[in-house]
Amino acid sequence: MKIVFFILAILASTMAFAQQDAMFTHYMYNTIAVNPAYAGSRDALTVTALHRSQWVGFEDSPITQTLSIHSPVIAGLGLGLSVVNDDLGPLNNRSYYLDVSYRIKFEKSYLSFGLKGGVNTFNLDIASLESQTPNDPLLTGNSEKDINPNFGAGVYYYTDKYYLGLSAPKLLENSSNTDASIDAKRHYFFIAGAYFELNNNIKFKPTAFVKVVPSAPIELDVTASFVFFDVFGIGAMYRTGDAVGVLASFDLTKQLTIGYSFDWSMVNKTGEYNKGSHELMLRYDFLFVSPKKIKSPRNF
Repeated sequence: MKIVFFILAILASTMAFAQQDAMFTHYMYNTIAVNPAYAGSRDALTVTALHRSQWVGFEDSPITQTLSIHSPVIAGLGLGLSVVNDDLGPLNNRSYYLDVSYRIKFEKSYLSFGLKGGVNTFNLDIASLESQTPNDPLLTGNSEKDINPNFGAGVYYYTDKYYLGLSAPKLLENSSNTDASIDAKRHYFFIAGAYFELNNNIKFKPTAFVKVVPSAPIELDVTASFVFFDVFGIGAMYRTGDAVGVLASFDLTKQLTIGYSFDWSMVNKTGEYNKGSHELMLRYDFLFVSPKKIKSPRNF
């Protein structure tokens, strides 16, 4: 791998202070990654896979994959498992988390509380780095590794028409043994969305995602999508200080949904050096709690 060391330093700094947790345009399909209270809310055994290639065309740009599974179990209890793999050149971050939720049913709504616990692993492949300085003491050894436990919490309120969520999925600000510049920062997330029936064939789904990280600007993602015939959806997104984009989804069956998004960094100079970011999403609902007949699960 060929990479200029100062470019790596810039990217690592960006990850450390602004984007420690990977961003997703399909955040509305990846809720459990940031809020454990979402576990089991779809009344189905739901598996979601997502792949993001960020800043395509930029050498050693971020590539992220997530896999999550969650389901209701008994007496309002929900369980989930999520895995995130995040690569940035020689840097690799992985997280493995178990989610537990408990929801209270009201007449037309639910209030859910959740806890998340797991580990984050960090690996820096030093042997893959190249420096302009012969025998650079900063590049000694083959790799550096860290394994840190963490836990988080969240609350999620939803109906068939809208939802609200507040969470902090990683409460511990763990220190790195390999590099002080990548010490973890606590992230706070607020999510919201709604579902409006414009007529029998067209629905409108606006969503919002707010991320607050100490020492970094507040990030707001806003998405507006239209759903046609309860099958095909298309919309636009805007991310403050970063990007604009489009996204689309298609329900191949009542249980299987696929999605694609493209966003382009137009706000900062990053967009001058890459060909945009792409995401692919796949979601499948394996089992329904009341399977007398197959019906579409919740709108969120």
